[in-house]
Formats: sequence, C-alpha cells, structure tokens
Amino acid sequence: MTRSPGGATRPAGRFARLRDSLPAILQITVTAIAAYSFSLFVVGHEQPLISALVAITSLGFVRDARPIRVLETVIAMTLGIALAEGLLLVAGSGIWQYALALAVTLAVARFLSGNASFAIAAAVQCSLVMLVPAPEGGPFVRTLDAVVGGAFALLATAVIPRDPRRTALRDGRRLLDEHVVVLLELAAALRAGDADAAGRALSRARATQPAVEAWTASVDSGIAIARLSPVVRRARFDLERQRAMLSGVDLATRNLRIVARRVEWSLRDGRRREAVADVVARIAVAVEVLDESLRDVAQQPVARQGFSEILRHLDPVAILPDGPQGDRNTLAALRPYLVDLLTATGLALDEARALLPGD
Repeated sequence: MTRSPGGATRPAGRFARLRDSLPAILQITVTAIAAYSFSLFVVGHEQPLISALVAITSLGFVRDARPIRVLETVIAMTLGIALAEGLLLVAGSGIWQYALALAVTLAVARFLSGNASFAIAAAVQCSLVMLVPAPEGGPFVRTLDAVVGGAFALLATAVIPRDPRRTALRDGRRLLDEHVVVLLELAAALRAGDADAAGRALSRARATQPAVEAWTASVDSGIAIARLSPVVRRARFDLERQRAMLSGVDLATRNLRIVARRVEWSLRDGRRREAVADVVARIAVAVEVLDESLRDVAQQPVARQGFSEILRHLDPVAILPDGPQGDRNTLAALRPYLVDLLTATGLALDEARALLPGD
C-alpha cells in the first residue's frame, strides 16, 4: 500500500466524504419523507414541517448514531417545541414572549441535561415555534409532529441503519495509517539525521487524538446499533473485535508520541542513526499488517508474529553495544509501544511483556 504523508488531494477527499455519507443521506431522506407523509396523510396535519425537521436533525451526519443519542436529540427538540407551544398558548406571540420562551427553554434544558447541544436543540425548536406562524390544527399540533418525527428517527436506526462495521473499519484504518506514516517519517528522519523531519513526524503523532476519538465513537455507536437492529446484528462480533483492538491501539498511540519526541530530541545533533531507523521501519511493516487485519481477521496472527519477533530482539544494549545512551533510550521507548500493539492483536498483556529480552 502506498501512503503519502501529505494525505489525499482536496477533490479526492471531497468525493471520499460524499461516498462515506451516502448511507446517511439515504437514511435521512427516507426517514424525513416517511415522517412528513405520516403526519400529513395519517394524522391529517397541514404542512407538518416539524416532523421532517426532527427526523433530519435527530439522525444527522454525526458519527455517533447510537439510539440513545438519537433519543436524546428527539427529547430536546420535543421539549423546546412543547414549552414554546405552552407559553404561546398562555402569553401569545411577540418579542417579549419569545424572549421569555427562549430563556425558559434554555433554563429547563440545562437543568435536565449537562449536554450543551441538548439545550441548543431545544432552543432552536422553541424559536421556530415562536417565530413561525402556527399551522392549522389547534394547540400542540407541532408537538405531536415532533413526536412523529422522533419516532420515525428511532425506527430508522433499527430498520434502515447505517453500516456500523464499515464506519468503524474506516476510522480504525485511518488511525493505523497514521501510525504507519509517522513511523516511516521517523525512519527517514533517522537515516538522514534530520531533526526537522522528525519534528514534523512528532507534530503528526500529536495530532492523532481526534482519530482515536473518532474510532472510539464509531465502534461504541456500531455496537449499540447492532444490539438493537436485526439488520446489522451479524456485525457485532467484528465490532467487539475492533473494540478489543482499539484498547491496545489507543495506548500505542500515546506511546508513539513518546517515541517521536525521543527521536526528534536525539536528532538535534544531526547524526544519522541507521540501526534505530531499521527497527522503526520494521515496526511500520508490522503495523501495516495489523491495519490489514481490520479487514481480514486472518492477518491478525501474522501481525502478532511480526511484533513478537521484533520485540524478542529489541535489546537496546545488544543493538547498540557502543551507542550513545540517548539512542538506547529511543529503542527502549519502542518496547512499550510494541507491547501495546501486541495486546491489540489479542495477546494478553503478561504474555506480551514476557517477550521482552532480559525480562
């Protein structure tokens, strides 16, 4: 696999984003039309805009598509609509009435939930009710439309869910791709004695936390959806495997930053370090296999074997018998990194540590 540290070109990134969003686009479109049609033709409401809006907003393009998150958004929006309709019925419409309704909605929402987006969702719907002319049908017609839209959004997570395995797989591979790129950049910097190049690799390693959080969210969301939806229940096994792998990769990502920092510091003298570069490059090859194991589980023991062989011979003194202590420290920093990667392959922590030479 060819990787470029610079990443994908902008047009390629846009098409990839569109491609990845197609399942969500389909789910949101079908759900919004279904909710609107139900309120229009079954309930008999004229222009049930709220039904469509609640369905669209509840599902959204967010990575976390867990039913509990969808339900939380539905509750927030329905709360804002119900409070506004109640105050509209009591106090009527106007600037001061809107100010009162908005303040009350924000206060109640903040009291009920510590999630700031919960209050904002409620406030937006409150504003919509207070500032847009009410449809025919009497009081609380829009509250009922919100309930309809929310019910269809929750139903959609079970009946027409997005593919949770595909999203988690994509996020996991993006994170491991970053590991490979950082390792290759560090190896190149070590061979060239280039501290600036190592600094760029360090910056890249430090920027990996959003990728960790994205994979965590997609795995947790996918497992929650797979538990609820019979359509994607078969994906649960693979998602549970990804969750176990994620635990080790998360720790390895933190250790990668330490490794990159040590390399950047050691290269300030401008000397080339071929022996250290060879070890880092070998680890990059094994991480590529681990990356592939996300798609093909048969590659997981291959990755484990690769990491094990590197770790068994990762003795800083044996590799650099006459080398400076700083270089030995860099090799020593690779040891916990490899241990974490081994746990990501399913090896127990004690078994991984037992592979350390001299331990």
